[in-house]
Amino acid sequence: MSNISLSLDEIYELAKKTFSNNGCDDETSKIMADLVMKAERDGSISHGLFRVPAYISGLKSGKINGKGKPNVKTITPSVIKVDGNNCLAPVVLKKSIPELVKLAKENGIAVLAITNSHHMAAMWPETEAVAEHGLAAFACTSYKPAVAPAGAIKPLFGTNPISFAWPRKNKPPVVFDMATASMAMGEVQVAKREGHKVPLGTGLTKDGKETTDPAEIADGGVLLPFGGYKGSGIAMMVELLAGALVGDNFSYETAEKDNNDGGPPSGGEFILAISPEKLSNSDWDTHSLKFFEKMKSMGDVRLPGERRHKNRLDKGPRYINEDLVNKIKSLS
Repeated sequence: MSNISLSLDEIYELAKKTFSNNGCDDETSKIMADLVMKAERDGSISHGLFRVPAYISGLKSGKINGKGKPNVKTITPSVIKVDGNNCLAPVVLKKSIPELVKLAKENGIAVLAITNSHHMAAMWPETEAVAEHGLAAFACTSYKPAVAPAGAIKPLFGTNPISFAWPRKNKPPVVFDMATASMAMGEVQVAKREGHKVPLGTGLTKDGKETTDPAEIADGGVLLPFGGYKGSGIAMMVELLAGALVGDNFSYETAEKDNNDGGPPSGGEFILAISPEKLSNSDWDTHSLKFFEKMKSMGDVRLPGERRHKNRLDKGPRYINEDLVNKIKSLS
């Protein structure tokens, strides 16, 4: 499978043109293009251009409102509620993260509860954006069923990613972003496209058999939670936080309402921001830096997000699957 070279500017312009020509206004097109470009820049390829055709499917079907704007309401001094009005989640986040940061800095802690938006991106952009303002952040969202609870062979949970970010003064935040599935479905789909095997324990075939073939998982099979019952418990937590707690759907309810156009379904997201300045009785930054140094001294240990931040320093071209680029060009 051949790749072609695209500069970061070319990736941005290709994505922007594609979104603009498929029902997005200029603001939404710019936000989405920036998100796609940054995912490619940082090496998060399963959330970069790879996602564009699915976004376009949702826009073409009318499920996603490419010109929609979220309704952001401050409910209490520490609670923000957002109705996404069926627009794309990055647009919701662009409008609501500054309000979350403001309340968390003022009150020590704040919660952002998002409903009725379409999330298909990585989650590190929102937690990292919060942490860049000196706040710790946690976020999670559900999806349509793709993951079997521990002990089952049929899906109930979404891939249900979680992300956590810890701020560092004068350094990039420490950020992890992970599916509670053994592997994100986007990574399984990339492995299928490129002909790679996946580790045993990633998922099951449609008959409930273990497999290393990503196609057998992606096409009618099911993902497994990471860590068995432990990952299953965390996936359940995400269902509750991003569903019942914020007033949106569980994954199985999302599936019942979705039009199955291939685009991201409507759903909820939970984001928590906490101020170390308000809570800590010590120099929290120096204290946590000593902890990270201790981690790094124990062997070949890489802090979460380090690879992404290293990739970010490379301003050169990225090498993108040629068939994918041609498909996106045909959509634009």
